[in-house]
Amino acid sequence: MKKLINDPADVVAEALRGVAAAHPELRVDHENKIVYRGDAPVQGKVGLLSGGGSGHEPLHSGFVGPGMLDAACAGEVFTSPVPDQMVAATRGVDGGAGVLHIVKNYTGDVMNFEMAAEIATAETGVEIASVVTNDDVAVQDSLYTAGRRGVGVTVLVEKIAGAAADEGRDLAAVTDVARRVNAAGRSMGMALTSCTVPAAGRPTFDLPEDEIEIGIGIHGEPGRRRVKAMPAREVAEQLVEPILADLDFGGGDGVLAFVNGMGGTPMLELYLMYHEVSTILAKSGVTVVRSLVGPYVTSLEMAGCSVTLLKLDEELLRLWDAPVRTPGLCWGA
Repeated sequence: MKKLINDPADVVAEALRGVAAAHPELRVDHENKIVYRGDAPVQGKVGLLSGGGSGHEPLHSGFVGPGMLDAACAGEVFTSPVPDQMVAATRGVDGGAGVLHIVKNYTGDVMNFEMAAEIATAETGVEIASVVTNDDVAVQDSLYTAGRRGVGVTVLVEKIAGAAADEGRDLAAVTDVARRVNAAGRSMGMALTSCTVPAAGRPTFDLPEDEIEIGIGIHGEPGRRRVKAMPAREVAEQLVEPILADLDFGGGDGVLAFVNGMGGTPMLELYLMYHEVSTILAKSGVTVVRSLVGPYVTSLEMAGCSVTLLKLDEELLRLWDAPVRTPGLCWGA
């Protein structure tokens, strides 16, 4: 195992020290491993909280800031944060208008966020809503989930719901927007290599040099099938066709096409993949009006990519375009 670490047990804590040093506009609670926007809680605004296991950066801490999340809880690598973290973070973002929990559909995350919501409501009376993302079309159930996994659409939910919250919408309205985004998005991923969890010191799974895994999850859990390596054009077909078969992306105001890197794939290859994806979509009569390309939901150093499509309407498009200022996404004012 070759990694830029000191002690595997200290990876998350030491990375958060780096976040604090690199981004003084954020505030890091090192004891509870929570990253806050510097002005949290924002009075009168719905607080947005997410979180999950570390190793997926910039998800979630990289999306904390104006226009997106108010806070993110960092669990150990590929391990859900614990309820105590989530309770502390919920209190820390409560500006009096309620708090929305954005949760990827993994059993540990869902269970711990539910427990945290019960505790925080009982102790403080804060109104809490929850949206569980479940956009992965690869498998119905996996090692870590009941139902579909939450993957790439999570970033889009955090951005669009964050814009809605910054407009001053109430908790019900922000929650409704988040649920609409989740319902309108679908994803599918693949892996060229495994990844190595620092504490384990060895690859999560064995993938021969001449094979790839189609439908992989973001923790290295198995996908739909293992196949021989193929050109990027054929890989794109393997990812896009199941998405288009699962939801009608025609009509409306077009789609956002998101090609995500899993951590070890260079931008050169991701843009090549985006070209192949956009070509397939054009031939299928799907109009792309916004794009996002890059490593936004990673799996440590895994090589591979995922494709997420989001069907847009006028409101969702406007909220996507709204200003955002976070380490991971930044545009507008």
